[in-house]
Amino acid sequence: METLLIVGLGNPGEKYAHTRHNAGFDTMDRLAAELGLEERKRLTLKAVTAEQVLDGKRVIFCRPQTFMNNSGQCVRGMFQKYGIRPENLLVIYDDIDLPPGRIRVRKSGGPGTHNGMRSIVAEIGTDAFPRIRIGTGDRPAGEDLAEWVLGRCAPGERAEMEEAFGRAAECALVWVREGIEAAMARGNQKKKEERNE
Repeated sequence: METLLIVGLGNPGEKYAHTRHNAGFDTMDRLAAELGLEERKRLTLKAVTAEQVLDGKRVIFCRPQTFMNNSGQCVRGMFQKYGIRPENLLVIYDDIDLPPGRIRVRKSGGPGTHNGMRSIVAEIGTDAFPRIRIGTGDRPAGEDLAEWVLGRCAPGERAEMEEAFGRAAECALVWVREGIEAAMARGNQKKKEERNE
């Protein structure tokens, strides 16, 4: 049976819950609720994981429990334990270069400025794996980047972000069932209001 790995990036602990940098974790919350996943801590893998068979594929859902900058340690351990191939890895993470609430699905590409993605690429030795980027928008002029990504959205932005988490979760399941091209077609459509701008 083919094994797929979906990794949502974030920082562990209540201090960081629902911050911009934890968009990957928030999307995993959606997947866990929709699929009824039973997640458990895997100390040796530095992860919280769940497994489910979907469309004849074994799908492992993973939240690294390292801090963001060391996410690759967890992913490398998952690769080694489950024999994951890069094309069977999907990473979901926040991106300051996209407007708040926008998502982008890609087949591969560089890690950009995202330290979690840089860590993964360094640890597994390739950037040739699918990803879903969730826009948080860039920091206001003069604001510290770390403070921005580790901050929480204003109430007005939060509703938009919740919608994005739902769309990202939907795209992740399309990837499982239909592949990356179908997920890109679903996720990279502009919303109606954006097309009318």
